[in-house]
Parts: sequence; C-alpha cells; structure tokens
Amino acid sequence: MQTIQQVDFDLQPYLVVWETTRACVLACRHCRAASQPRRHPQELTTEEGQRFIDQVVRAKPGIFIITGGDPTQRPDFRELVGYAAKQGLRVAFSPSATPKLLGVNLKELKDLGVARMSISVDGACRETHNAFRGVAGSWDWTMQALKNAREADLPIQINTTFTRHNIGELDKFKPLLEELKPSTWSVFLLVPTGRGKVADLLSGQEIEDLFERLYALSRSVPFPIKTTEGQHYRRVVLQHMAAEGAQRPAETMGVNDGKGFVFVSHVGDICPSGFLPYVAGNVRTDELIEVYRHSPIFVELRNSSLLKGKCGRCEYKEICGGSRARAYAMTGDHLAEEPFCVYQPQNGKA
Repeated sequence: MQTIQQVDFDLQPYLVVWETTRACVLACRHCRAASQPRRHPQELTTEEGQRFIDQVVRAKPGIFIITGGDPTQRPDFRELVGYAAKQGLRVAFSPSATPKLLGVNLKELKDLGVARMSISVDGACRETHNAFRGVAGSWDWTMQALKNAREADLPIQINTTFTRHNIGELDKFKPLLEELKPSTWSVFLLVPTGRGKVADLLSGQEIEDLFERLYALSRSVPFPIKTTEGQHYRRVVLQHMAAEGAQRPAETMGVNDGKGFVFVSHVGDICPSGFLPYVAGNVRTDELIEVYRHSPIFVELRNSSLLKGKCGRCEYKEICGGSRARAYAMTGDHLAEEPFCVYQPQNGKA
C-alpha cells in the first residue's frame, strides 16, 4: 500500500468511499444522505459492486471505505468486503451502530479483511448522543459495538461531528476516548446538506477555538486526531509545529473534495465528495480512474490557482484549500473561500 506522501493526487485518489446503500434505521440530525428506512431499487447489485471494486483496484487508492447509510443493511456486505480485501485493497468499514451491527461477528469481519472499522460517537453522554442520532438506544448500541470490536481485536476509528448541539461537551470527550481507546479520532465539521442545517454550524471563531483545543489535546492522548471537512485544522497544526521547530507531519497532506478523494454513491454516481452535489460519471458506464483524472469538475477542484478570495491568496492553500463542499453549500460556488476560516493570509510560503 502506498503512503499518502507517495500519491500524486492528479493521477490517483488516496481515498475511495463507496456509499453502498442509503438504508439506515437511524435519523441523524447531520446526515448528508438523509438516509432512508429501505434500500433503493437502483443500488448497485452484488455483481455490479464487484465490477466497481475491480475499478477501485485499478485506481490504486491507499484506503477503500465501505459505508452508507448503513452497509449492514445489504445482505451481501460480507461478500463485498471479502471480495475487496482479496483484490488487495485496504478496506475500512463504516457501519451505523444498530442492533443489526451487534449481530455481526466482527472477528469474522476482520478475518475477511477489514483493516479498520469506524463508529460515530456524537455525544460524550447517552442523552446528547441519542438526541444527535435521533433514536433512543443508539448510545447503548454504540458502546456495545465498540466493546465487540475490542474483543475482536478490530481497530476502531471514532468519528464525531461537532455542531452547536454538542460543542459544549468537547472537554468530556477526552476521558471517554481514553476509555474507548480508538486508533484515530476523526472530527467532522458540518456541511449543511441533507439533514445538516445552517443554524447548527459553528462560527469561524468557534471552529478556530475548536482546532486549538484539538491540537492541545493531540499532545496528551495516545491516538492521532484528524479532521474531515475541517481542512484548515492542518494549517493550525503546521503553525504550532513551526513554532515548536518540529518536522512537518504527513497527515497535513492536502486531501480535499475531488483532490485525493472520490465518492461513489449507492446508485454508482462518481462524485468529488458525498457533501458536494456534482456527478461526473457513473461506474456502470464509466471507468472510475478516468473520471477522477479527466472530469472537468475533478480537474478544477485540484487546481488551487482557481481558488477565490483569501483561499486563493493563502500560503496554506496546497495543504488546506478550505472545504470546497462547505463553500458550495454556503455560496453556491465550489471555488469560493472557506466561509468559516478566520485566518488572514500572509502571502508567504508555509
């Protein structure tokens, strides 16, 4: 497997994410997919899914993420996981914590080839998490799923989306995470699409404060902290490491919507992000890597010289670039400046 430092984002993605289904029994208030209780009749079939996985193999990503909705709603999810792993892909599995997941033999899943499983924890206590997920019982299912994963020796990534509804619990996450012992904590910033609402967004200064607190926390916990749709956290990390005279970390590489990242929907649409509503092709008729390399929207998103406003002037634009999905959601322009970044560019080199 290539490391992220070895990937030329113009030639191949580092992350390929497949939304296998939108079916899910939860009703999360931030869900970009506005998931549904039943599977869509146009979902890729098992055979189509395997042919798509063959395309992923040809794209040579560092990580292939099988997600949803809830992929356990597909009766063939074990078959798809096993097929992808046998083709040499590093498979990450991202289900919803539901009673169905509790019935899955996670040791078997690991033996099939899952390298890591991600589970969302969106509150530091039962009440907040259940309210965020929209279903009573979600906290207990989540904690049991994490316990089952530990017993199966399956590495776990914990995902947390911070909004106005749970930012007050940030300090309470440290003892919880130290107890849960994730391999990685991935902090998501809301993009107002699907069920996500503008009123739930943190302000630019609140996000900057969050990033400062995350960096401080990263110095005292045994697991790495990364962000999703929070690209400007990388700038905060680099600023601190430069001040400390430390070496630039690899995780600050500039993955962004359409840049090192490609998303394939439940019906096979090839998109630069699950949060950015552009369709550049479909795996039923198009080759994934060709769309990634040559589609005008992907090419444009990888060209940092096209960024507007202060993102275009920023010395951190190659490793950050701002959330293209959030820029689009707030302005209708995917090249607009990150609407929730308070940093003022210095017009120098990072």
